[in-house]
Amino acid sequence: MTAIDLSSEIKLQTARSGGSGGQNVNKVETMVIGHWHVQDSALLTPEQKAIVLEKLANRINAEGFLVVKSQQERSQLGNKHLVIKKINELVKLSLKPKKRRVATKVPKGAIEKRKDNKKRLSEKKQNRRNNWE
Repeated sequence: MTAIDLSSEIKLQTARSGGSGGQNVNKVETMVIGHWHVQDSALLTPEQKAIVLEKLANRINAEGFLVVKSQQERSQLGNKHLVIKKINELVKLSLKPKKRRVATKVPKGAIEKRKDNKKRLSEKKQNRRNNWE
């Protein structure tokens, strides 16, 4: 599957963030919040939209927006790149098909080991019974 770049559809909003930055934190809006509306996306097919809505349901708000924020970087530009990267990564992972489990047989050695263990336990209990009679 090819990677989908959603950067053209992401609406970015800035706010003041906490953390490192010294006096800069108090006057510059470095935190970036990215909003991406799943249903309005022109880059995804209806089937892909349904998959994204299902798999990212806990990250999508009531209005249908996938909201991601970043305040790791000290610069607004760095946080913008991080938000776009996070949203693209979330969508990419949600569209990745789940790997099917291949059923395997129980190894013969494991079956024999279990039977031997049961036999030993049974003999131990038989010996206890014989001692009391």
